[in-house]
Amino acid sequence: MDKKTILIIEDDTFFQNLISKKLVNEGFEVLVASDSRQALSILEEKKPNLIVLDLILPVLDGFGILSIIKKDEKTKDIPVIILSNLGQKEEIEKAIALGAVDFMIKVNFTPEEIVRKIKSII
Repeated sequence: MDKKTILIIEDDTFFQNLISKKLVNEGFEVLVASDSRQALSILEEKKPNLIVLDLILPVLDGFGILSIIKKDEKTKDIPVIILSNLGQKEEIEKAIALGAVDFMIKVNFTPEEIVRKIKSII
């Protein structure tokens, strides 16, 4: 069975490492990007099975990245989970409207729960 690949777009290195380690331990291949430029260049080369996307990012925010991903023929079918500290109703609705499959507020979920959610989607 091919390893499933997860792209984590997150500028908080502590959180990025925490989630990456959990996913690697669960048998996933993990790619990480700290900003939109890194994320989009990874997506030029690879097609992950799922993207975990933070909203507050340098350069281009998560909403901007999400709309680029969903407009591109190559990447529009990749499920995207928003994982953010933002959690206002408007932000959640905007993310879902742009094509995110789920919206998780970081403080409300343990890394194990985040991994379970990822597994349930792919």
